[in-house]
Amino acid sequence: MPTPHHPSAATRKTLAKLGADIRDARRRRRLPMAVVSDRAFTSRSTLQRIEEGDPAVSIGIYAAVLQALGLLDGLAKIADPSTDAVGQALADESLPKRIRLKHSAS
Repeated sequence: MPTPHHPSAATRKTLAKLGADIRDARRRRRLPMAVVSDRAFTSRSTLQRIEEGDPAVSIGIYAAVLQALGLLDGLAKIADPSTDAVGQALADESLPKRIRLKHSAS
């Protein structure tokens, strides 16, 4: 039996914003829930849970809904190394201070 997961307040807030953004994108496209849920191969109730930011819905279903709305490319950029400021800073710190050429013994 899986351990229950209790996401942090920050996680819940972020998922609520993502859900609201997905809902707004659907409305801007003037697409009813039934059409988007059909295109994402999920149920209308699951789409409703996504739009509420439910953390229990799998990321795969979130991705399917984003694809149905034409927004999947944004998901691929979330953890992209080029936008990871902390990761870049840590990598920069580990760069050597000096670089010396090795002389070959001839």
